[in-house]
Amino acid sequence: MTLYLPRAFDERDLARLDALAASHPFATLVTVDDGAPCVSHLPVLYRRDGDSIELRGHLARPNPQSRHRGRALAILQGPHAYVSPTWYTDKAEQARVPTWNYVVAHLSGELTWFDDDASLGCLLTALGDIHEARAGGDWRYDASNEAERVQLRGIVGFRLVVDRVEFKAKLSQNHPLANRHAVIDRLAASSDAGDRDVAGWMRATLEPTHEGG
Repeated sequence: MTLYLPRAFDERDLARLDALAASHPFATLVTVDDGAPCVSHLPVLYRRDGDSIELRGHLARPNPQSRHRGRALAILQGPHAYVSPTWYTDKAEQARVPTWNYVVAHLSGELTWFDDDASLGCLLTALGDIHEARAGGDWRYDASNEAERVQLRGIVGFRLVVDRVEFKAKLSQNHPLANRHAVIDRLAASSDAGDRDVAGWMRATLEPTHEGG
């Protein structure tokens, strides 16, 4: 499975991948079994040490995907926004058409599974610490609670050791600067938080290290 990735949209800054994983930690996990794709949607823990990247998460034990082994793909879908051709400064002479700006990462690697209480407990604690803080809650996995330990038997944890990163930031880099600024202005003024997020990512492509694709 390969992502169509024109050079202008090929993002190589892993610090930006870190930011994407932090703000959009809900992944699509894809495996193939006997020629048929299998897909699950789930929160993941992302960890990077230099060029080494690992994802962890869990599935319901009855999920057939929990028995798949080998290569897997995790997709992190970032912000996305419609772009109207009427926003461009050269819309008439260039006969511009509508498009969609977006950020997405495809992370591929070897998938392994674990179901011991200690590892699953650590996984749930880490996920809870992140998302309870965001939600304003205070739930935390309690290993001393027999009822909570019993519920661990209903899930299986996974690790995806990433060896291939395809990081696409399609953010109008193939347009003249005047068009890019015009799109940023429109999206930044939108009432939609996703549009404004795309505008922020677009501003980053105007930094010197990103000029020229």
